Amino acid sequence: MATASVPALPSRPLVLADLVPAVRARNAVLVAGGVLLMALLAQISIPVPGSPVPITGQTLGVVLTAAALGPSRGVLTQVFYILAGMVGLPFFSEATHGVDVVFGATGGYLVGFIPAAYLIGLAARRGADRNPLKAVPLFIAGQAIIFAVGVPWLAAVAHLNAGQALAAGFYPFILGGVVKAAVAAAVLGVAWRFTRRAD
Repeated sequence: MATASVPALPSRPLVLADLVPAVRARNAVLVAGGVLLMALLAQISIPVPGSPVPITGQTLGVVLTAAALGPSRGVLTQVFYILAGMVGLPFFSEATHGVDVVFGATGGYLVGFIPAAYLIGLAARRGADRNPLKAVPLFIAGQAIIFAVGVPWLAAVAHLNAGQALAAGFYPFILGGVVKAAVAAAVLGVAWRFTRRAD
């Protein structure tokens, strides 16, 4: 007589999301949760004088969701986040939405979320998010990818030269990026320690 199998936790989780039992809807729920977290953190928005790019919690959201969900789910989270904003949900900073945001001056940063999520998720799957000494440089590098896409995009759309684009879209965000990397490393470090205690 056959018995129903019970979903089991992986013996060696690769990312935090692997601690969730492998039921059929797991990935959809995790990605949806990641999208909602991105939308929530996007509402933390501080204008930067002279720049169309605000300081937001979005990059922190990218780091957290990518490291916690891994490369595939992390990328899907960013893709669906962008699509949700494009179709009209007020998920971008200051509750904005629409195609014009994605193709506007700040759209490159949104697009940059995708490769950044893949890099961070891939490294996290190899355990780089569990040690702050590895996590902070990883999270800074992930954010650097976002700027590597966002700054040239800003220059092209807003008709800025390289110096102007860097002044408006990169320099004001360096310190914040380091702080966000440290915050994310601390949050994920605590989460991993908590899971070890729960074993």
